Order: sequence, then structure tokens, then C-alpha cells
Amino acid sequence: MADSATPAHLDPSDLGTKEYWDTLYEKELTNHAENPADEGTVWFDDSDAEHKIVEFLENNNITSSELGFNLDRESAAVLDLGCGNGSLLFALRDAGWNGRLLGVDYSERSVELAQRVGVSRGVLREEEGEAEERVVEFRVWDVLRGALDDVRATTPPPPPPPPPAAAAAMTQDKEGEGGNSAAAAGWDIVLDKGTFDAVSLSGERDTQGRRVCEGYGERVLQLLRTGGIFVVTSCNWTEKELRDWFETKTEALPETGARLRLAGRIEYPSFSFGGVKGQTISTLCFEKILA
Repeated sequence: MADSATPAHLDPSDLGTKEYWDTLYEKELTNHAENPADEGTVWFDDSDAEHKIVEFLENNNITSSELGFNLDRESAAVLDLGCGNGSLLFALRDAGWNGRLLGVDYSERSVELAQRVGVSRGVLREEEGEAEERVVEFRVWDVLRGALDDVRATTPPPPPPPPPAAAAAMTQDKEGEGGNSAAAAGWDIVLDKGTFDAVSLSGERDTQGRRVCEGYGERVLQLLRTGGIFVVTSCNWTEKELRDWFETKTEALPETGARLRLAGRIEYPSFSFGGVKGQTISTLCFEKILA
């Protein structure tokens, strides 16, 4: 059972509102129109987070313990939540990730910027930012409220037949998630570079009366395939707090018992203050497993 007392909430701020991000990306659209080399803000660029995330995904050769297939560059389906200007997905594509790459954001201006950046880079066509085959896609979609079927994942080539127990778990997972095609197929990799930070700064509440950030982990679980991974980067939460949010506070899905479990971390330069060692940002990797 999740502990409702931890972690503590952040005070709401403008950074947790759609209006703030629409205004920001409107300015960045103007700047990009005047100078195509200005692609907008790359969040956590001062910590080289994007390079480290790409390196982490490549060098760790992460293998699903549940389904037995590799999350490799040729077949992995990747969903970027809160894609901003699309820079993280462009970095993955440049590194040779050839599976489906989809970036979503609830700000129409963000998606427009990502599409225009893609056009200026020569990887998207002018017509409404349409992608050539096996390039990057961007779509307006709200991670907290959007229909899961609107962000279907492309199922990778079938892996070798799993052991009987794993096969039964796969069947249970698909049936337990109500036949929802997005949840049943699921994404191999879900990325979040600062989006949970912004959601945590929202003062909005969901239909259960909770701060909307409290339902974020459940949405991630619904988006992932069993054995898929969630890589989250934050400047507002420590590693311990991220583990509290996604391992402790995020309830297992009631139909299947699927939950998130820590599967890795990214090391950043650390500092010491008052005898306490820390990092300016944190990146953790969680895997969706069956309890």
C-alpha cells in the first residue's frame, strides 16, 4: 500500500500551468522563425542530461526481465512525455534509434515548435510537420487526461517464445488492462525529462481530489508494456523522493498487480554541502513488472 505521507508536495507555481508553457513556446517559435539555428530550450543541458540518457540506454543493453526481449535501437518503441522542442528524440534518432519515436505535449505551441525544428533539420516535411518513414513524430496529447488509445505503440518484432509462466503473465496483463490496445501493446521506453517536475508544480486536482501529480505514475504504468522501462529526469526531486513517488506512492495496477521497480540510475557530477552529498539533477530508470 502506498504511503500517503511521503513524499511531500511542492508548492504550486506558474511552471505547473499550461498558460506558462504556451507563452514560453510561443516566444521560442518566434525566435526560431527569425533564426532557425535557435531551436529553443534544451532542459538540463547544463548537466548534459540528453547525452547521458542516450548513453545509458545504449550502453546498459537493458533487457526486459518479464518478456525476454532486448530494448534495442532497431525495434524499441519510445514515447517522450512532454517533448518540448523534441531535442531528446532527435538525439535518439541521430544515435541510430530506428524504432517508433513519438513525442507528446499538452502545449500545442510545443508540438508546433518540435515540428518546425524537425523541418529545419530536414527530418520532417513542411506539410504540417509530417514525418518521413522511420523518423520522429509529434502530437498534442495530455498525459494526465488523454485517451490511451490515442498514443498506440508500434509492437516490435515478436521475441522468442517466452517460458510458460511469462506467457501466462503476458496474457493476464493484456486481459487485465481491459483490452485497451495502447496498454496491451505498450511502449518499450517512456521518457520524462522535466515533465513530472512541471506536473508536480500544478495545483490542479483530479476527480479523486488528489493533486494531479499523484496519478502520474499510474498513467506511466498504463502506457508501458510489461517489462518496459520508464526513465525520468528531475531537478525538483532527489533520487530517494523519485523512488518514493514511483515505487512506493504509485499503486500497483489493480487488475494485474503491475508496478514500477527501480532498474538503474544515471550518475551526474556531485557536490557536498554541510556534509551531505548530492546531485543537481536525478535520473532514475524504472521497469514495469508483475508483482
